[in-house]
Amino acid sequence: MPAAARRLVQALLSLAVLGALALGPAAVPAGALVVEAKEDGVRAGVQPRSTDLLDGSLGETSLEIPFANLDAFEFANPTGAPVLPSSHIYAIYWDPTDNYHGDWQLLIDGFFEHMGAASGSTGSVFAVDGQYTDKANQHASYDSTFMGAVQDSNPYPSKVCTDPAPLEGLSTPNLKPEAITCLTDAQIQAQLKFFIAAHDLQKGMGTIFYVLTPPGVTVCLDDGGPKGHCSDSEPAPSESYENSFCSYHSDISPTNPMTGDANTILYAVIPWAAGDEGDGHLASSEEQTESFDCQDGGFNPASKPVIEEYEKKQEKTKKQEEEEKKVEKTAKEKAAQKRQEKLEGPHEEEPNQLKSNGPDGYPDTGLADLIIGQIGAEQQNIVTDPLLNAWQDSNGEESTDECRDFFAPVLGGSVGAAEATGAGTLYNQSLAGGNYYINNAFSLAALELPYPGVSCLGGVSLAPHFTAPNPVGAGEIVAFNGMESEVSLNWGTEYSAAGVPEPTYAVYKWNFGDGSPEVSGYAPGEAPANPPVTLCEEPWKAPCAASTFHSYQYGGTYKVTLTVTDTGGNTASIAHPITVVGPPPPSPEGGEGGTGGGGTGGGAAPSTTPPVPTPAPTPPPGGQAVALPGPIATAAAASSSLKQVASSGLVVRYSVNEQVAGRFEVLLAASTAHGLGISGPVARELPASAPKSLVIGQALLVTTKGGHSSVRIKFSKHIAKRLRHAHRVTLMLRLKVRNASKSPLFTTVTTTVVLHH
Repeated sequence: MPAAARRLVQALLSLAVLGALALGPAAVPAGALVVEAKEDGVRAGVQPRSTDLLDGSLGETSLEIPFANLDAFEFANPTGAPVLPSSHIYAIYWDPTDNYHGDWQLLIDGFFEHMGAASGSTGSVFAVDGQYTDKANQHASYDSTFMGAVQDSNPYPSKVCTDPAPLEGLSTPNLKPEAITCLTDAQIQAQLKFFIAAHDLQKGMGTIFYVLTPPGVTVCLDDGGPKGHCSDSEPAPSESYENSFCSYHSDISPTNPMTGDANTILYAVIPWAAGDEGDGHLASSEEQTESFDCQDGGFNPASKPVIEEYEKKQEKTKKQEEEEKKVEKTAKEKAAQKRQEKLEGPHEEEPNQLKSNGPDGYPDTGLADLIIGQIGAEQQNIVTDPLLNAWQDSNGEESTDECRDFFAPVLGGSVGAAEATGAGTLYNQSLAGGNYYINNAFSLAALELPYPGVSCLGGVSLAPHFTAPNPVGAGEIVAFNGMESEVSLNWGTEYSAAGVPEPTYAVYKWNFGDGSPEVSGYAPGEAPANPPVTLCEEPWKAPCAASTFHSYQYGGTYKVTLTVTDTGGNTASIAHPITVVGPPPPSPEGGEGGTGGGGTGGGAAPSTTPPVPTPAPTPPPGGQAVALPGPIATAAAASSSLKQVASSGLVVRYSVNEQVAGRFEVLLAASTAHGLGISGPVARELPASAPKSLVIGQALLVTTKGGHSSVRIKFSKHIAKRLRHAHRVTLMLRLKVRNASKSPLFTTVTTTVVLHH
């Protein structure tokens, strides 16, 4: 990867930090971070404001960068700390002054209900979280239940923190003085514990409490003030803005902080971080402010204009400025010009904004969409990192941070800002009939396997595919390639009985439709000989069966079914027919040929109208079939040049006397491999006298008849680079094949290959 591209990806993946609260104030680029405040020990997963990634071209370019090449990136749960396989959600509006508008609550509660109703859907952004597991091998499944919402009318406690930017400039004096206040996390925890006890609500690791506060109420993780870490701020580039945040989540676990128990309280705090654009109650038209920074940029990454172009448009030459000074403009004209410039710049997306004024006489209903965006981010962070000790990267960033500022693909709406609200209407999630604009989720699987390889997803794709072979003859070996499938979650983590994290893969199961045993295994990789299924080579988990071979004994039309289960636990199937030309299977009574399945098992029987069979071979006296002789094969390298082999692969010439299937393996003595810095799977089934060797190259061999040809075995870039450093290398070329008999026989041939400069 070019250095510039790598830096770009690292900027996106790291998205920097909330300045480590314990170290005092610092700049806050995009991304959340698990932080601990020095003052009172508050530990929280924080979503800070962002101004660094507002240029849509960055998001667009980043999607094209091969994330899988970013070797240094790590996103893990090394101790197997708990995730949430399901969640019951309560929404609590702490609003004793009744300033959280009813239309906002209606929209937010509707989102919670729609999110629960769409549970289990792979088309949702929340389905991506299913790949993340814990020591009990529970998945952070998309399984949420909305338990309802309620208004908490208990009065706010006395202020102990200082709001760095209290709400001012009200157009109407409809807010009571106590509605403009500052709350600390400690005060929110105390009220939450009181409220849960008063209403006998269920605590524990299966319940999430969302605490929402209205406009005018600021939440701080410390004492606040200009250098504090609060939900309110002066506009950028002030110091309070650099330390501000949009939302956070945390937990109260007095008796079991590492794994949680029945006394644990999981909660998220969602302050009013939506600004006041379009709301005439909160501010006059001249003083209204947007809050697209709490919508992670709030615009389609592919849309125009982007920040850079917008700023260029604002640059004016001295001559232009002098000409403008000559033209006297009225205050109304100046306001209109200012408004137009604002509409052309970065702006919020409110898919649920009204086309006319809402119940309060202002078009501010869509402001709730920004709050919903924060809830969507916190929900993903909580289910994957509920106790702030599970899935994080090496910087402490959580699952939503790796894809911050990604909203593609957009499902509908318009990117253009409406005059009344200053916001567009784009949406990228459709949940049970509700449309929402929520940041994409991070898929770790894309960094581990190259296909599909998209790291930022708005939903999960699970589409099994394989192409059925053309009509084949009975006894012929046919191949089925399930690697055509599109599986977003094709890599994951599972934990051993000792709690050690190990990679796992999507599972492929084949039913060949002839009553033979089903074949099941992991992807990627193929089962070299089945049945029985043999172990595939490291580093893949064995056995493998994404691709497989099969041989049909009798003619007929068979339904082949592929079932794929991804690492999030989702399952899907596809079936295709295959036509086999040959003698029909015998009848169950042993009489003339019928249409039976050719064996026992769970497979479907072939169709009742088999094609016209080819003449069956005449059996010898006694009716016993004659076993075919074992295959005869030879193989030899066609090159001895290390440079040539490292650059373009090892060309091998081979010959076989009949139809075979098998594989070539290039082996290197383990001691030599260690000296060259080469790693690989250990070669199996070597003679006792042979040294321990590693498999450094492989190639599949499938023929339709006897003959001779050649195959090129290529090496990985790492191995090729290491081979170039050697002056002389001795390799072993091993070819193992089987014939197409009903009872296949195997032949293994080995050849020594000496390469030198």
